[in-house]
Amino acid sequence: MRKQPVSQSAPTVVPSSPAESQGVMTHREVLEAMSGLLLAMFVAMLSSTVVSNALPRIVESLHGSQTEYTWVVVATLLTMTATTPIWGKLSDQFSKKALVQTALVIYVIGSLIAGTAANMGILIGARAIQGLGVGGLTALVQVVIASMVTPRERGRYSGYIGAVFATATLSGPLIGGVIVDTPGLGWRWCFYVGIPVAVAAFALLQKTLHLPVVRRSGKANIDYLGATLLMGGVSILLIWVTLAGNQFGWTSSVSWLLVVGGLAVIAAAVYVEARVAAEPIIPLRLFRDRTTALATGASLMVGVAMFGATVYLSQYFQIARGMSPTHAGLMTVFMVGGLVVSSMVTGRIITRTGTWKRYLVAGMVAVVVGLALLSRIDEVTPLWVLAVDMAVLGLGLGATMQNLVLSVQNNAAQSDMGAASSLVAFFRSLGGSVGVAALGAVLSHQVSTQVTAGLAQMGQSTNAQQSHEIPDLSTLPAAVRQLFQQAFGDATGHLFLVALPFAVVALVCVIFIREVPLRTTILREDEVAPVHGVQEAEMVGSRAAR
Repeated sequence: MRKQPVSQSAPTVVPSSPAESQGVMTHREVLEAMSGLLLAMFVAMLSSTVVSNALPRIVESLHGSQTEYTWVVVATLLTMTATTPIWGKLSDQFSKKALVQTALVIYVIGSLIAGTAANMGILIGARAIQGLGVGGLTALVQVVIASMVTPRERGRYSGYIGAVFATATLSGPLIGGVIVDTPGLGWRWCFYVGIPVAVAAFALLQKTLHLPVVRRSGKANIDYLGATLLMGGVSILLIWVTLAGNQFGWTSSVSWLLVVGGLAVIAAAVYVEARVAAEPIIPLRLFRDRTTALATGASLMVGVAMFGATVYLSQYFQIARGMSPTHAGLMTVFMVGGLVVSSMVTGRIITRTGTWKRYLVAGMVAVVVGLALLSRIDEVTPLWVLAVDMAVLGLGLGATMQNLVLSVQNNAAQSDMGAASSLVAFFRSLGGSVGVAALGAVLSHQVSTQVTAGLAQMGQSTNAQQSHEIPDLSTLPAAVRQLFQQAFGDATGHLFLVALPFAVVALVCVIFIREVPLRTTILREDEVAPVHGVQEAEMVGSRAAR
């Protein structure tokens, strides 16, 4: 039997006007409130992009392997994925402003530990702590904006989010590359550089984001068991995907144990969410809505294709093409440029017209085409061809990511806004975690096989550990360097080919989403204003607090 939720009295909030009870704010007020949120979003994106171009140098410096390279990325994605729905659920029960600031503090702690890491184990653990904070930032920014702006107007402000995302994506690799290439700084400053930005975001939020105090007489129910089981099950499967084929065979007893164990833990998590938890982290009833179910499925597939394939582009440019970290960062401008243009243009068009599905479908078509084009690359592909291919993929991603969230928020009740918004982010991050781990294993296996075979033809022998290590190209003989460049070039193109079917599945999901015109109110017609006692208690933008 499902537990009955603990009875809670309605939160005490006194808005200064009826308009405020609906969250109505002027454009200027929204921009002021969003300033700190956008800076927090910039911090979240910067945490991964500033490290991307430095990763080959970091792993080389700490004597890491290709598997550990993958887990530096996966550790952040994993904790971000597992905690995103928790942050979203907490935002339906507690102060959103305090939660965003807490996430920033966690991010700073993780950054300090990462910057002082003495080995790959400590670095991976620090990245996991960073992921806890990043999960909160990525989930909560969307939730707070949804509390301030109607779905019809949200497309307009989604353009700002897209612009910040693109700015962090573009500047991050450049900043990271410059830091790594600058004598006297080194890769550790890639982790320190985000700390001042996080502190500035914290201060700006304190000044510009005014939320009335929430007073509850009851105790909030947090589904710790479901969250633990969910994170545990996903972690077990990711460990299997990452290590299988290298540390043990795909059909070995260890593989079967990990797969069965992971699926069993996830099944237990589903049971807890459906039958036990009074306030489930992922309310399964949300999936009864067709748009929510299809949008989350599409987000899962987009995550696999986007994170899984693009995270290894920096490695491709530095190893297969022999570029410096700074030069590799400059190459991302084409994909980011496409993302900026499409996110801002489609956001404004959607706000003006109120229709969104055609742009979502067109975006997914562009993602499919972009991945198909990138699947042809190798170590000698002309750079102008790469630029065009990445721009097409960027155009598709810009029109897809924010609009998938928008489609779900448009159907969700305000009392479920945190859970519904984080649901999309959760499945996108989950797809990213699986994609990075799985495609990283594919890349490692293919490079190792090709390098081992190539060295054997040259009359040289190598052990399994050496074939999986990230090479320092400058120390290798010309023939061996060419072998590694060819192996990484071929393997990277293969990754995009493997990611392509997932994008096709996402396109199918998007095609079958039923378009619902964007509403022009914060609350749905069937909802009662928060002052009359529903769960949502924060009236963002209270003029009395200014």
